[in-house]
Amino acid sequence: MKFKHLLLVLLVAIGFSVNAQDIHFSQFYLSPLNLNPAMTGLMNCNIRLTGNYRNQWASVLKNNSYSTYNASYDQKIPVGRYDYFGIGGTFWGDRAGEGNFATTTGKISASYSKRMGGSRKESHYLVVGAEAGLAQRSIDFLKLRWGTQHDGDGGFCNGCPSFEESFDQDNFLFADAGAGLLWFSVFDENNNLYLGAAYHHLNRANQSFNSNEEDFLYSRFTIHAGGEFEIAPKFGLVPGVITMFQGPSFQVNSGTSFKFLLGSGRGGFSNYQAFYLGSWVRISNKVETGILTDAVILSTRFDYNQFSLGFSYDVNVSALKPASSNNGAFEFALIYKFCGNERRGVYCPNF
Repeated sequence: MKFKHLLLVLLVAIGFSVNAQDIHFSQFYLSPLNLNPAMTGLMNCNIRLTGNYRNQWASVLKNNSYSTYNASYDQKIPVGRYDYFGIGGTFWGDRAGEGNFATTTGKISASYSKRMGGSRKESHYLVVGAEAGLAQRSIDFLKLRWGTQHDGDGGFCNGCPSFEESFDQDNFLFADAGAGLLWFSVFDENNNLYLGAAYHHLNRANQSFNSNEEDFLYSRFTIHAGGEFEIAPKFGLVPGVITMFQGPSFQVNSGTSFKFLLGSGRGGFSNYQAFYLGSWVRISNKVETGILTDAVILSTRFDYNQFSLGFSYDVNVSALKPASSNNGAFEFALIYKFCGNERRGVYCPNF
């Protein structure tokens, strides 16, 4: 129990550090607008609705576990004979720990897809995207426990001094902006490749809960790649990797899913059925002390016509596993696409 109390202090401190990493989803490929604004409108349908939910550290923090939710809308608009314009919006919230350290963000995004070559069944595109919005950060100082209040014996001293007086605001608003690039090549309905990069927090907003101080949010650089490769009839590999750098922190998610095509869906989404099983690993750095393997991620996904349903579970393998009992986080993802008649052939990978 003493270890769990110390872990609680650590997790509250991590959540309170405003220069920590942004939210992340293990199923990053099922949250495209948060991954890269250049992915706005990238779909083989007309409209996409996306929902994500993540819960982490429930085995240790119980009702104070970290939770993240996201909802987004985007659509594509044909431009000329081969190009596309994408517009969308995303709204997400994140709440961490006993102090209710929370971030709520709403953004709009846009992209333009320029065809660089190809034919009806093969295409190569360069995509540029941008996003802008507002965010709010808040915290409940009365629920925080400070290091000076720890009694050294696994408990807390309520009468001991805290550092609450160092802060004069418990919530604030700030603007946020980002941009991204993406290149993708589609060779046929079951084989494709993409590579992208994004630059988030271009404006580096002030994140201090003290109005008389400045603590600027680190910009985040994201590089990601993936694809789909058919290696046998109705069976393929769907690998992916994402690398994020933010100030002194970095994180890498890498792995692959095995795709089993159950329904043909040739020429559209009618009778399209596919099942995925995946295994991933997340590597990050412990600032100033080295690199660690944080979690092994098991994932599954089912596609049925325009529906996609994903689930993943993080198995914690870091130094926190004695307290977490190897429990990390679970995620749900749901995507629904509205498709119409379009005679342009294959456009992009099936994200």
